Amino acid sequence: MVSLQNQIVLITGASSGIGAACAHIFAGAGAKLILAARRYERLQQLADELITSYGNSLEIHLLQLDVRDRSAVESAISQLSSQWCNIDILVNNAGLSRGLDKLHEGDFQDWEEMIDTNVKGLLYLTRYIVPGMVKRDRGHVVNIGSIAGHQTYPGGNVYCATKAAVRAISEGLKQDLLGTPVRVTSVDPGMVETEFSDVRFHGDRERAKKVYQGLTPLTPEDVADVVFFCVTRPNRMNISEVLLVPTDQASATLVNRRT
Repeated sequence: MVSLQNQIVLITGASSGIGAACAHIFAGAGAKLILAARRYERLQQLADELITSYGNSLEIHLLQLDVRDRSAVESAISQLSSQWCNIDILVNNAGLSRGLDKLHEGDFQDWEEMIDTNVKGLLYLTRYIVPGMVKRDRGHVVNIGSIAGHQTYPGGNVYCATKAAVRAISEGLKQDLLGTPVRVTSVDPGMVETEFSDVRFHGDRERAKKVYQGLTPLTPEDVADVVFFCVTRPNRMNISEVLLVPTDQASATLVNRRT
């Protein structure tokens, strides 16, 4: 098992859900955390929680960052101090879904937000961080994909396309890094109860609750546990892809709901 003590971990979308759960599990392992998200107040709250839970010696650097903004990503990474610039693990977690419209009735703004966040944002962080990993001969990129990248479902058209892109990018990056020690993993969850459905339905809480009604979804901590397992395997091992679903889910469209 690889020790994460004092390793620098950058997590995007860290202010809630899977990103925040990853922050907790990495903090418990003694890592140094760079937490990035748009909502700085939520990041500060998380940092306070982590320090309360894991002690004042925990080192945390907060970045208010919208991954869709390439110049902001470039600036944020290039301006990291010598204490923080040698990133060992990148967790590309920032992502979202908008709407469940049929393609021919889709909202252009929703499409652009998903593509800009889920695909281009992931590419920007990877492009600016991986060269340093290659230069230092160490590093691990973890991309948070989705079962939606394996199977499409009605109304999921563009979101599924973005997660299929994440899967392809992960495979392509691993091929490009062959011959280096840098590892690449795609962690692809099924149904996880986070703010995901609230965001998808633009804050319609009642509609969001129905997504998980009658079944037991994954928790953010379940996904974080898998991420942690992947990055702590011996350096000779690269876990390329993990598809994890609730026991109540068999595919992107087939779930067991108890009445």
